[in-house]
Amino acid sequence: MTHPADLLLTGARIHTVDPDLPEAQALAVHDGRIVWIGPDREAEAWAGPDTERIDAAGRLVLPGFIDAHNHVRLGSDDACVQLAGVRTLEGIHERILAWREANPDAEWIEAEAFDYSAIPGGRMPCAADLDPVTGDTPAIVLSYDVHTAWLNTAAMRRLEVTRDRTDLPFGTAALDPGTGEPTGFVKDFAVKGLSREGHRALRHLGVPWASPDRQYGRLAKSLDDAIGFGITTVVEPQNSLDDLALYERARAEGRLRSRIVAALFHPRGTTPEELDDFEAAARAYPGDRLRVGPLKLYIDDVVEPRTAALLEPYTGCGAHRGETFYPAEEFAELLAGLDARGFQCFVHATGDRGIRTVLDAVEHARAVNGPRDARHQVVHVECLDPADVPRFQELGVVACMQPRHCAPEIAGPGKDWAENVGEGRWHKAWPMRSLHEAGAVLAFSSDWNVAEMDPMVGIYTAVTRRPLSGDGPAWQPAETVDVATAVHGYTMGSAHANFLEQDRGSLTVGKLADFVVLSRDILAVPADEIPGTVAEAVVVAGEIVHRAR
Repeated sequence: MTHPADLLLTGARIHTVDPDLPEAQALAVHDGRIVWIGPDREAEAWAGPDTERIDAAGRLVLPGFIDAHNHVRLGSDDACVQLAGVRTLEGIHERILAWREANPDAEWIEAEAFDYSAIPGGRMPCAADLDPVTGDTPAIVLSYDVHTAWLNTAAMRRLEVTRDRTDLPFGTAALDPGTGEPTGFVKDFAVKGLSREGHRALRHLGVPWASPDRQYGRLAKSLDDAIGFGITTVVEPQNSLDDLALYERARAEGRLRSRIVAALFHPRGTTPEELDDFEAAARAYPGDRLRVGPLKLYIDDVVEPRTAALLEPYTGCGAHRGETFYPAEEFAELLAGLDARGFQCFVHATGDRGIRTVLDAVEHARAVNGPRDARHQVVHVECLDPADVPRFQELGVVACMQPRHCAPEIAGPGKDWAENVGEGRWHKAWPMRSLHEAGAVLAFSSDWNVAEMDPMVGIYTAVTRRPLSGDGPAWQPAETVDVATAVHGYTMGSAHANFLEQDRGSLTVGKLADFVVLSRDILAVPADEIPGTVAEAVVVAGEIVHRAR
């Protein structure tokens, strides 16, 4: 020992996620990094008069969780009507009416987290569903996945949505096939409404949700939640250059306790000059606290409103099988160009045809540019054809997946996802075990606020594929993984996926001292006890940044 530890953790069951030293009882930290890890009997040699101590009292210690896809800027928003858990149109009406009574002077009604299955008959919502409870006050309701928006008639007027103006800065307005008039349902909100131009348009049109102060409020609250769950690194997958000021503010105000990797959004039409600006931003933010660099793209949308790209048609929808945002050849050339410039790409792909289009594009990029350690990611991987499973490992593509999305109460039988793809394709749903056994890197994440941020919820679902309540059977249980694999997905898998493995992902001498002390040993307790496990203490760079109350 050349110096005493700044922090000494003892009495722990440390699951290091490091195969060279899988288990330990104690670790020492100096200057924000782990300088020793080993048995309790050797720990006192690292103690000094000013050493801070944590007695884990036998509790499980894991590396800090790395949430590989977490929209900390998006939710949830305390100023919105909260619709999470509402399963009927009548329930939506009740929530809106109660909110209006509490906010009689509101100039806008804004709501979030509506579930597609709440709309009767499997159809998409329309303005007529909102008008009776919103009147002349403009209303915008965002879906739980933030991929679609639902407007009332007053909002369509305010946002200038007409039969002749459906290609909007913030989405694509659906038209009634009978009348030709806009229905109030807007697709592509995640692709357009969350872009730099889309946010600016919404602000210009007076939508409070898009204001910088509201954005910062969502960010600050989500960052507090993240550190409370033991998430010591957040990968925020879709930002514009404008959004970087929000992280600077959070850092200045002491709210940036989790480390951030911020990916920049590359919508269709991004210019070479904008790519130059992205590269400049990556050079300006290279640090371990706030790093900018990867690019976020979309190849398709989502299964629930039938906008993901499938190889075969949606069940009961004739020949409709969804569309890709780019023709396959164009996307392949685009990805090859970005790869040649050294960008890492996160590509949203949910449908089997969308995923195959991305894998084909990576294969093309490797053929054109030569193989490199690019670690391009397919994000979501919801409906994957078995023929494409081995290609992830073969092409070095990361499967960035959100286990909670495959829970039966969200996507299973009777829900829009399962019904839209049909039972004959259910075996393609979130094939985590197949990908893992084929050697693919799994990077796990929450996709907050689409699903709960808590890694315990994601780990439980990956291990059981059962409802969070514990009631009911597993859905597609052949694709479960064990707890250690799920933990790896939230730690070393996500670290590797984001070029962080030299500093994070395992508890190893020399790495950043980011770790979490859990209230239960999730590697040993029955799976049903994993939810409800809390972070008793969270440490970032050797500093205790959170203790459970």
